[in-house]
Amino acid sequence: MATVPAGHGAHQRAMVGSTLGRWYLTPQAARPRTLRYAPPMTVPRRLATAEVLSIGTELLVGETRDTNSGDIARALDERGVAVLRVQALRDDLDSVSAAFSEARSRADLVISTGGLGPTPDDLTREAIAASLDETPFVDPDLERWLEALWQRRGLPFPEINRKQAWLTPSAIAIPNEHGTAPGWWVERPGESIVVALPGPPREMEPMWTGWVLPRLSEVGLGVPRDVRTLRLSAIGESQVADRLGEALLRSANPSVATYARADAVDVRISALDEGRPGSADPGASALTAAQLADQAEAEVVRAVGDHVWARGKTTWPEALEAELERRSWSLAIVEAGTGGAVTALLGGIPQLAHAELRDSLGTTSARAGRGLTSRALVERTAREVAALDGVDVSLAVAVRERRGDTAVTVAVTTPEGSHSERRMAFLGGSQGRSRAALAAADVLLRTLRRGTSAGQRRA
Repeated sequence: MATVPAGHGAHQRAMVGSTLGRWYLTPQAARPRTLRYAPPMTVPRRLATAEVLSIGTELLVGETRDTNSGDIARALDERGVAVLRVQALRDDLDSVSAAFSEARSRADLVISTGGLGPTPDDLTREAIAASLDETPFVDPDLERWLEALWQRRGLPFPEINRKQAWLTPSAIAIPNEHGTAPGWWVERPGESIVVALPGPPREMEPMWTGWVLPRLSEVGLGVPRDVRTLRLSAIGESQVADRLGEALLRSANPSVATYARADAVDVRISALDEGRPGSADPGASALTAAQLADQAEAEVVRAVGDHVWARGKTTWPEALEAELERRSWSLAIVEAGTGGAVTALLGGIPQLAHAELRDSLGTTSARAGRGLTSRALVERTAREVAALDGVDVSLAVAVRERRGDTAVTVAVTTPEGSHSERRMAFLGGSQGRSRAALAAADVLLRTLRRGTSAGQRRA
């Protein structure tokens, strides 16, 4: 069902009828009329690129933190859409209008958040209309819906809110069940789709996930993509990049990028289905995203595979929990000089034997704390803790600052034997202690995965 406000011509009537339908009001007993959706009539297309505009002066003066653009960009990337640009804009009509025009010229999809309120500095509607060279009008259905919100509260309708009932001939309203600012879906044949959403996340998020994303999928959102992440430890980002090489890191498809996270260095591989228009061999078949990602992953593993400890979003507690579960082993930790950083990192592991060993570990920790710095003492402490009832695996860690960095000594004892090694963590203080905890987790995970032989040591 598509309707056009009275007084609009046949051209506008046809344009509205050929886009995504309209939201319209329908009466219901004992409650105000609500917005219902008329099914889309859009011809499917392929939306491969997008830009995101975050509108509001408050974003540029530090009064509000923008979380919307990151959430939207992540959701688009996961669906095979290349996000070309994310911009934050002041509440300035000329700037916002120009940003919409430029984004529409570059991308298949433009998504904005913010600027849909009723006040004079909320200019998103005006900016979109200006970029389209269209004139906004008050949609009578939206106007009645807004007025009903105030009538339900027994309040007079503020004239300033009437602009929230605006549409343009090529726009339809996106319903907002948590506020008074309907969004806009703007679509014209052969042009970019524009989606405008309110700024408050409590309003934006349900509109984005419940209304916009499903309809973008109907239209043809994204292209087939394969994304995988390899998580690395005991190596810095610059070292990873050096091993991978410039050719691999500058590849467009698949793309390979490194990211320094708090708990790992991630290598992210993203591949799109390959097309080969104009190929010299007409019978040549294009590679799929999975095939391209497989090739790139093989190159990454050849270069840094000895440092890969997990894939995807796996955390240290998750990786260690899986290994301990596989062996049906419990774990106890004793640490000195770390400020509890190791336990803080791994404390969520279900197999961690805290409660049962509190007194024993306290005694061991107190004794170790008087001089748990030599490798022999760390190894002895690990063996003593492993001998306690209910403990299968013990992890002993001692750290000491040395010339601005942090020396780390780690010992692991399992039913299969023991292993110890020393490492140097970059920086001192709290950062050094956090990196020392990561080093300890890495030693523990490697030991569990490869097995140990009694007395095994590594310099």
